[in-house]
Amino acid sequence: MAERSTAAVDVADTSGEEPLTAKAGKATDDGAKAEKVSGREKDAEGTDEERAAAIEAQPPELHSGHKLARRYRLEECVTRLDGFSSWRAVDEKLRRAVGVHILPADHPRARPVLSAARSSALLGDPRFVQVLDAVEENDLVYVVHEWLPDATELTTVLANGPLEPHDAYQLVSQVSQAMAAAHREGLSHLRITPGSVLRTESGQYRIRGLAVMAALRGITCEHPQRTDTEAIGALLYSALTQRWPYENDAHGLTGLPKGVGLIAPDQVRAGVHRGLSELAMRALINDGATASRQEQPCTTPEELAKAVAAMPRIRPPETAFATPPPYQRTGYQQGNYRQPSARPAQASHATQPVASPPPPLQSRTGRALKWSVSALLIAALGLGSWQLADTLLKREEDRDDPANSQPADGPKKHTGKALPVKGATEFSPLAKPFSEDQAHNVTDGNPSTAWVTGRFLGWANFGNLSPRADGSGIIIDLGSAKDISGIQATMYRPGQTVEVRAAAPSAANPTSLGDFSQRLSKLGKTGDKLDVKLDQSVKSRYILVHITKLSSDGTSDGFRGGISEVKIFS
Repeated sequence: MAERSTAAVDVADTSGEEPLTAKAGKATDDGAKAEKVSGREKDAEGTDEERAAAIEAQPPELHSGHKLARRYRLEECVTRLDGFSSWRAVDEKLRRAVGVHILPADHPRARPVLSAARSSALLGDPRFVQVLDAVEENDLVYVVHEWLPDATELTTVLANGPLEPHDAYQLVSQVSQAMAAAHREGLSHLRITPGSVLRTESGQYRIRGLAVMAALRGITCEHPQRTDTEAIGALLYSALTQRWPYENDAHGLTGLPKGVGLIAPDQVRAGVHRGLSELAMRALINDGATASRQEQPCTTPEELAKAVAAMPRIRPPETAFATPPPYQRTGYQQGNYRQPSARPAQASHATQPVASPPPPLQSRTGRALKWSVSALLIAALGLGSWQLADTLLKREEDRDDPANSQPADGPKKHTGKALPVKGATEFSPLAKPFSEDQAHNVTDGNPSTAWVTGRFLGWANFGNLSPRADGSGIIIDLGSAKDISGIQATMYRPGQTVEVRAAAPSAANPTSLGDFSQRLSKLGKTGDKLDVKLDQSVKSRYILVHITKLSSDGTSDGFRGGISEVKIFS
């Protein structure tokens, strides 16, 4: 958690000008002013008077460790700009990383920011980075949103080169569909850049700053759908060419040569997919048709999404398998230990035939030796069989002895005593908790009560959604670091894939899967109960019963899981 993620909320993408961590109180220009789009300029970030008032409206001095609402602990300042600041923080109640935008309540943009954040939160579309809270408190306005540590900015992805046609197709398809859904609800972005689009490890694209980013900067526009469509076209152009489609350099990308105008991507770089090149031009040139095909321009995200859907589907590249080298006989198999010399004079010495092995023992002494060895082998096999039979008979006698029989209800119980538990919380580092209020059910001693996950369709790994990539489960807090010899968990239903992990003894409030570095059991399917007995005791305060895959809920495509009871033994 102390490591800065590339998925930090970057509302101050300076497009290659100044670093994000600008000094406090210093107003920086992030390139939102006077960005040329189709020969026009974007609306400025509010009037000069509003900008001056925003700079003067400085928030109270905040620092790492400061808490908002006695819940959100600020960790690292990402941006200070125009009187607001953005932070990486920790939600201590739900034990997860979040991002926070903070500005004074008397800031001229405070009301628009609150309104935009609440409208964005109501959308609830998983293709956007979700707004979790929007509050006005103690002369402050702050907006809390998701933090995606496993995601990478498109700016970073493009720094390594242009995207493959299939990846570029997925980018424009997912972003255009998401923005079409947002505009149907009356929401616009107005600042879609490579820095505001994130790619998760599963290949999904998510958009951050919907409505909020424009409100923080005071950006307004008469044609929001047209502006967002052109911005998506610029994303596709950059993904195909690794160039920014305008003359100025921006977002870590080199602009087009001055004076040549906007040229098609397949004329900038060889090998660009023709259909995607034309699609980028249709989104960027909104006042005319493309040169190659007289297709109508796309002026809204809805039109662009339909144009993408009408394209022939681009398949992902096939995995390339390297042809193995031809088999070569070794020098030993060829009858010599070194490769033959290249000089012809020594070729006859290098190809000498291998000496034939000596003939088998055919004499009277040899035959006697073979019979002796055979007799010894037969005697050894007989002795071994007798010992095996004797061992099995003793085990059968022990099993029949009532003094040695185990109880009928299963294996022997743990010899250690059950440790007292301070509390239990739900493990949900990348998404909202399922049933945080039910977490205490796993330690109440009543097997009929349980903590239960949500229901997912089609995929046992929590719906195959990236916010649930780390799974879920229950974190048991013992109050202090104690020696642990065993863990026993009663599952809500059999068939779940589960493992048990422990945090380091010095860990405090672990929230991510990486914080639980000690693996106490192997990951695998379990039945009604999970019983872990350790060969050597482990010292820890926090124990995680981690679920990675759910079991069927009895329907054809539904999956659900949970935990009824957890006991920790010393």
